[in-house]
Amino acid sequence: MKGIKLVTQKSLQNKIMDLIESSCTETAHADAIKEIIITALKLTENHVTEKDVAIIHTALKEMRYGMKFFSPYKAVRKISIFGSARTAPTEAIYACTTEFAKRIADAGFMVITGAGEGIMRAAQEGAGRERSFGINILLPFEQSANQFIENDPKLMTFKYFFTRKLFFIKEADAIALFPGGFGTHDEAFEALTLLQTGKGDPMPVVFIDVPGGTYWQSWRRHVEVEFIESGLIAPEDLSLFKITDQIDEAIEEITTFYRRYHSTYFVDEQPVLRIKDVVDQKMLKALNANFSDIVLTGEIVETSLHCEGDDEIASAHLSRITFHFDKRSFGRLRQMIDFINHYEA
Repeated sequence: MKGIKLVTQKSLQNKIMDLIESSCTETAHADAIKEIIITALKLTENHVTEKDVAIIHTALKEMRYGMKFFSPYKAVRKISIFGSARTAPTEAIYACTTEFAKRIADAGFMVITGAGEGIMRAAQEGAGRERSFGINILLPFEQSANQFIENDPKLMTFKYFFTRKLFFIKEADAIALFPGGFGTHDEAFEALTLLQTGKGDPMPVVFIDVPGGTYWQSWRRHVEVEFIESGLIAPEDLSLFKITDQIDEAIEEITTFYRRYHSTYFVDEQPVLRIKDVVDQKMLKALNANFSDIVLTGEIVETSLHCEGDDEIASAHLSRITFHFDKRSFGRLRQMIDFINHYEA
């Protein structure tokens, strides 16, 4: 019987591959697509309910369309902006958001918001329709698309928060947070958790308030007293974000992050940092002197290791450094990126 089952399984996989090859013009990801189909077929097992299947079906459709939605803008830097949907246009933080969004868009970033009112409306008013994305959520209240993104082809509506949140992080090269409620804090902690654990690509995260505002300073005091003093996070994790009440400082934090640093990928579980400038021996010596604590063995070295990702052709000319990372000190890794960006021989 085992032999019969193996033959049947092999026959099924062959049929799936035939289906893929006959229905797709591009088969570069055929093996992964085959596994998705096999996983879908396993949903016929008795432990899966109709509601379970509906969730998986909708989530997969949303993820597929989201990837198609952002695909034409892959080469453009983007920033996800969060804040309260209840902020009135007459409030000072609304004007602050509008100015920040205009200036960061002028610096080359397209803006992603939840497409609603308040801070989201302010950000898209500042950036302008042509430089904005809206990823809306179906809610029984509060969340119709604002006038600056309504009916735009760069507006998408999600059913589930978790698929929507995936794209807020996946597509972003930076994150800006203005004062808000539960949703804003949810996005803040999600982003910081992904950065702290290495599940998200390194990026600048900026908490912005009006001049003299106390919203995020109060939040930081809570983090320092309840998180750091209790040993729940490491002191260097504070390097994963910046709090400011000055728009100039917020813009500088985001744009300087990509001054020399370009991006990170992993080869054989070792990080490879793409650097825009030539990496000389003096820089390598300085990096090893300052960051040996996160290198398990060997040294930080220049490398020719390349990844197999879709973005490798465009970045093939960049310099690269790598090292045997301890896989947990992502606050220190962020400090290394800051060091590279500010390094002067």
